[in-house]
Amino acid sequence: MINVEDSIVINRPIEEVFAYVSDLTNGPEWQTGLIEVRKTTAAPLGVGAQFTFVRKFLGRKLEASNMFTVYSPNEIITFATTTGPMAVEASYRFKTEQEGSRITCKIEMKPEGFSRLAEPLIAASVRREMSAEFAYLKDLLENRAVEIRLK
Repeated sequence: MINVEDSIVINRPIEEVFAYVSDLTNGPEWQTGLIEVRKTTAAPLGVGAQFTFVRKFLGRKLEASNMFTVYSPNEIITFATTTGPMAVEASYRFKTEQEGSRITCKIEMKPEGFSRLAEPLIAASVRREMSAEFAYLKDLLENRAVEIRLK
């Protein structure tokens, strides 16, 4: 099993950070390996909302679907894969701090079959990507003109 966690403080109000990150269709704007995300349910964001995403990971193009299992505005979102090459659960926790909004991401992956042999490689790649993507997210939300749709 792979467990990766990282956190960053973004100098923006928690409502804005939550609104931007919880709308997974924004992911390709700040996650380098994410090619496309489509919301596949008509209901508003919340528990049960489903998405299909295409990601390039370790040189391979992968498609999978996930669903929100926890959704508490300005506090936490958790989603788990419902289809795809491996079981993944990810969460983003949000907390107001003096310097801004802390966002903490935790990812748990359960490789099966042949991919279990590559666990150390996968974990290292996820750590590198998460760190770089959080730095890009911080820059994007603090310094660039980004439309944030508050829900």
